[in-house]
Order: sequence, then C-alpha cells, then structure tokens
Amino acid sequence: MSEILDGRTPLILVAGWNGATDATAQALLGPGTVVVHHDLDLVHEGVVRRTVTTIEDGRPMDRLSVLELAHGCISCTLRQDLLPLLRALHTRSSVQRIVLHLDRRLEPEALCWAIDHVIVAGVVGQIDGPASRDVRVESVVTCVDAGTWFGDATGDDELDDGRTVAQIAVGQVDYADALVVTGAADDGWEQAKLHAVLVRLAPGAPIAWEPSTDSPAIDVEKLLSQVPADARRGAVSDAHSPLLRGQPPLTDDCGVMIVEFEAQRPFHPERLHEAIDVLLEGVVSARGRVWVATQPDEALWLESAGGGLRVASANRWLAAMAPEEQEQVPTDRRAMAALRWDERFGDRHSSIVVLVYAADPTEIDRTLQWALVSDDELVDETRWHTWNDPFGQFHEDPCETTESSFAEQNKYAEQDKREGQQ
Repeated sequence: MSEILDGRTPLILVAGWNGATDATAQALLGPGTVVVHHDLDLVHEGVVRRTVTTIEDGRPMDRLSVLELAHGCISCTLRQDLLPLLRALHTRSSVQRIVLHLDRRLEPEALCWAIDHVIVAGVVGQIDGPASRDVRVESVVTCVDAGTWFGDATGDDELDDGRTVAQIAVGQVDYADALVVTGAADDGWEQAKLHAVLVRLAPGAPIAWEPSTDSPAIDVEKLLSQVPADARRGAVSDAHSPLLRGQPPLTDDCGVMIVEFEAQRPFHPERLHEAIDVLLEGVVSARGRVWVATQPDEALWLESAGGGLRVASANRWLAAMAPEEQEQVPTDRRAMAALRWDERFGDRHSSIVVLVYAADPTEIDRTLQWALVSDDELVDETRWHTWNDPFGQFHEDPCETTESSFAEQNKYAEQDKREGQQ
C-alpha cells in the first residue's frame, strides 16, 4: 500500500530562555527555508518587531515589519499575524520549510496547540481553518545555556505577566524533540547533574553539546536527523495522558531522579495545601492528576517548576459523567480508567511525577501519604464537603501571587489549550 504524501510545509520551532537560539535558527537557514522571528522586547511600548529572513542571491535577506499590538494584546497580535503568515508562506513555491525562531518568552507547547486548533478565517483564496491545514510541526528544538539554565529552572523569579522563569525554562525543555546545549556549567559535577535532568525531562531527545557560546558551530541538520520517529513533534498531551512520556531513566544520577506517587484515596484539602512545599524544595518539576476529597467530580492538574506551583481544572472524572458523556472521551483514557476502576470511586485517583535534584524521595512520599484522608476519614464520606478547601478556586503557590492584566493578554494559548483538553 503506497504512503499518503503530506503536502504541508514542514515547520521547525526553535525555543530557549537563555540558549543559542539565534545561532540555531540561522544554522537552519538555506535555500527554500524561511526563518520567522517575533521580537517582544518592545512590547511595553506597544509594538512587536517581526523579521522574516530568506536566502536571496546566496545571502541572507531580512525583512523587518513593526506591528502594533492588536487590542493592546500580544496574544492577539501573534494570533492575527503569525498564524495567517504560516498559511501564506505555505502557498509560496519558493518556501520548502519554515523555521519559527521564538522569542524567549514564548512557550512552544502553547504555540503548537494554537497552530493545530485556532481557526484562521477570512484569508483570500484559503479555506477557513487552523494553520495545521498547511504546515506540520517537524521538530521542536530547545536551546539551553549550560551555565545558567539550572539556576533559571529551579528559581522563583517572576515575569511581568505572572509566569515564572522556571515555568518557561522547564516547559521549553520538557516539550523539546531535540536539545542544543551551549557553554559549560561551573564544574564537572554540575555539568553531569544538568545532563541527568535534561535526559529525564526530555527522554529520547538527542542532545548537541557545544562548549562555545560566542560562535557555536552547531550541526542542527544532523541533530534533527537523530530525532526518533516517535518524538512528539508538536503533539499536545492532556492532563489524562501518561505522565512518564518516553522512557526516562528511573535510577539516581548525581542526586537527580524521578519520584512517582500513586494513591487510590483522596487528599484532605488542608493537609495537601500544607504538604505542597515538599514539591518546591530541591525539585525541578512536578506534575500530575490530583483527587481532592472536597471536589469529588473534578480532577485537578498540579504542575510545578522551580519555586512556583499551580493547580487547575483537568475536567471531570469519568465516574462523574453520564454514560453518553463518557462516550465522547478518547478511547485511550477510557481504557486506562478501566484498568484502575474502583467499585466505590470509579477512576478517581492521584498520580504525581516529581523530578528531584536535592530532595529526599522518602520524605516526599511520606509527606504526600500524610496528606491523604485517613482510614477513619475515608469511612465517613458525608463529612468531606464540610472541610475547608484552599483549592476551591484552584491555586497558585506562592499563595499571594496574582496575575497582571499583561498576563491575561498572554494567556490565550494556555487557556485555549486547557479548554481544548476538556
């Protein structure tokens, strides 16, 4: 049987908080490839600078456009400019590949969701639809500065929009199909620890190590040829997907290891709130599904990076849905739920994966076990709804964190992604 040809234009995303993104994107530039970059450095002045780079007469040619912020909103500007631009570039016979050189503030996972789901309408000569009608994500390359990434990924520095640097740095690596690491850590131990974290955050992703940060000689094309066939390539998983993607090492390396926590009984909300600090100290990241006793219908999604943590909705448990609603749920989720189905509680459970570098795995397990409802509390389910629930409107940690209006402007991809998963 002949293969079905995919006529969409290949798309490569180059991301990174403090890595060699410029050099990596330029290394991919060549005849037939166009590099697109939206610079957000002047966002507070109300503009975004867009550069489109091509090869003409054997030399790079930059075309700079200055975009006014639509409705004073970064997300709207990118949505109204970037997504239609991707579809327009696809129609050009001279364009065989597109490289998106992302501003360091942008998260590739949210952008990939927008490419796949946000409708681009009103473009002359094109059928309304998402940009994924015309482009396909071939790879996401994340660039890492070996000397600064670990500090960024485990700190608690905040941006103006309420996100933390750690959230962005960890998310960019977690979503990578390939990694470019430039420079060196302070010593051999720190370098080995960095490697141990990277291979657990992005298992299977090939890594190019380049000691120079000034003019790195990166063979990015060779690196992309090593990306495994089963790499994510722009696919966005939801809160009920397997938490251990790929095959990350489960052993201890330089104090770095993955800790798995599973429970078939709910958390007591106040004890869980008190226990959360154990996921913020000596931990690179944590993520997972959480069942809180005061919210029997709602699955919660817990996610931390560095010193920041948030808890949000992950839709309802299957056990809280009517049969006709369950039929609309993806088959793989129903199959996984059937494997753990409990006669009393259905598919309700808690499952958390923690990547530690200086925390005691035994202490994490002990503290989370303590936060679960006790045997006596489990018997009397009628009391659960009377308990105080710090997660009633979901949660961010530190508790006093609030988002600015700038954050609301930037959250389109995260909100859209969450809504699409529900």
